[in-house]
Amino acid sequence: MKKILLLAVLGLLIAHPSNAQTWNSWDTRSTIDGVLNLGKAVIESAERKKEMEIMARQKVEFEQSFQDAMTEAKNYEQNQNWEEALEKYEEAAKLNCKYGYTDQRSLSSKITGLYVKAGREDDGPSILHNAEVKLPDYSAYRYMRENPVYVNKKKANNVKILRVACSDKETRIEMEYESASASASVYMNGATYIKGNKGGKLGLEGVQNVTMAPAKTIIPWPYQKLRFALIFPALPDEAKEFDLIEPSSTWQFKDIKCK
Repeated sequence: MKKILLLAVLGLLIAHPSNAQTWNSWDTRSTIDGVLNLGKAVIESAERKKEMEIMARQKVEFEQSFQDAMTEAKNYEQNQNWEEALEKYEEAAKLNCKYGYTDQRSLSSKITGLYVKAGREDDGPSILHNAEVKLPDYSAYRYMRENPVYVNKKKANNVKILRVACSDKETRIEMEYESASASASVYMNGATYIKGNKGGKLGLEGVQNVTMAPAKTIIPWPYQKLRFALIFPALPDEAKEFDLIEPSSTWQFKDIKCK
């Protein structure tokens, strides 16, 4: 390390004019900063390399534990021991999320299905209640629009608006959030509002299948999807589009077409 830094200093000195009259305090500072930045980059590179080596050793070390859990899970599943199969698949998923032995998307899907087979809809994660978010009948609404066009200002690619329904009593927005990591948390800021194209903010009045901050809704595994609904006061009948804003977050949806 010391040898590398000394060579860097020599290189920077050579790069600058050797004439003492042209060398000033700015040159000195920039040279020192260059050496320090180079040293920092070398140290960070060495640390990353060390972390990768440790991760690689751990992956090999725990691979047999992962394979054993998967084998037991499949045996339990084949014998229709759903609860035991679920426990073993989740054990495998913990290792898989860290070391990546197999396709996590299919593993997460398997776990979701086993919650249902094990009869654990009530005590299971909120993702099991996704179907309840979609209403069986929207005839009470003036209009309903599926997959509305909107502008995602902050590029929040893991959440989307599925449906907008407007009545004389409320504005209902149904959304879907896809987890990108294990134990991801979702919650709504109470200051969230909608704003019609005619102006005027309308505050959040209620939620379904998601919590209000500071409480959190946990999505256990990557690639699992949570569907939820946000309830706001009614927009004016003449409103054709509106904005949905959750302050201090990436959820900034503009020009949502409701007609």
